[in-house]
Amino acid sequence: MRITIRQIAEKAGVSRGTVDRVLNNRGKVRPEVEEKVRQIADELGYRPNLLGRALGMSKNNIKIGVISQAADTPFIKAALKGVEAATLEVENFGGSVIQQKITGISAEKTLKAMDDMLRQEVNAIAMMPVEDERIREKINLFSREYKIPIVTFNSDIEGTDRICFVGQNAVMCGKTAAALMGEFFRENGGEIAVISGFASNTSLSNRVRGFRDVMRKQFPKIQLLDTVYCEENDERAEELMEGILRRHPDLGGVYMTCYGEVGVCQCLKKAHREQDIVMVASDLMGKNYELLNKGFINLLIGQEAEGQGYEPVMILYRLLFNGEPPKQEYHYTDIVIKTKYNI
Repeated sequence: MRITIRQIAEKAGVSRGTVDRVLNNRGKVRPEVEEKVRQIADELGYRPNLLGRALGMSKNNIKIGVISQAADTPFIKAALKGVEAATLEVENFGGSVIQQKITGISAEKTLKAMDDMLRQEVNAIAMMPVEDERIREKINLFSREYKIPIVTFNSDIEGTDRICFVGQNAVMCGKTAAALMGEFFRENGGEIAVISGFASNTSLSNRVRGFRDVMRKQFPKIQLLDTVYCEENDERAEELMEGILRRHPDLGGVYMTCYGEVGVCQCLKKAHREQDIVMVASDLMGKNYELLNKGFINLLIGQEAEGQGYEPVMILYRLLFNGEPPKQEYHYTDIVIKTKYNI
């Protein structure tokens, strides 16, 4: 039997109007009364009538903005499929989702996209931030002054009032990569190159940080080269790899934190080094499975792409629609390890 607002009101000893204000976040109620009403609603198993609420809110359409970086890369394209899936659900209840897709990584374009979202009167934003003080200040402005809640996904930014983050624990991803690669060089050591995408992408920089931390502490015989940045471009990655091989002919391994693996593998193939250099790469998409199967890549470390696009939109919709806050600050996706034998 469906629990009604009247039943909750009777048990709590308050009016139905008070219960309605508490459950639908429609007005101020004394904290002790709100706590009592919510506790009784939970005990009775109350569930809101979502269809009825959607119809009732149709005049105040919920609008959620999504800002993505590196939108032309395979991983983000997969994440945006999750955004599209969430968009369909939001639209079924009368809401809408608008997107701003940024090619590459750009603080300036991100700031402009946030201003555009404000002009379009979005109620909330899911975004991939860039490590930039201006973006940190802008997120706090939106949260504190404009009362626009923000969820970050794929990459995070510290020192802001964003309500939660959805994505991989990038530091642990880097540590996982180091623990796996280090075993190839534990006895004799060797030189390992680290190739990342953009220094301003916190997800990628945290992978590098975790990788270097474990290598330094657990594999002292290994020499890590300075991190270089391919801007998630295959041609640039190939050029960087060629330079690394010229300067370090005895190179033993490569850790790729980002897109650009094809360019690195092309370089290794031209140099006839594809079989004697250990390569750990990121993300289970693009040509990575093929490269893994052929032996160019030894280990792939993946994450849930579509979930990183889907869940931020739905977290914000549940917050706006039901008044349901996120269950935790960090919604980490699984770290998935693949070899040629379990793809």
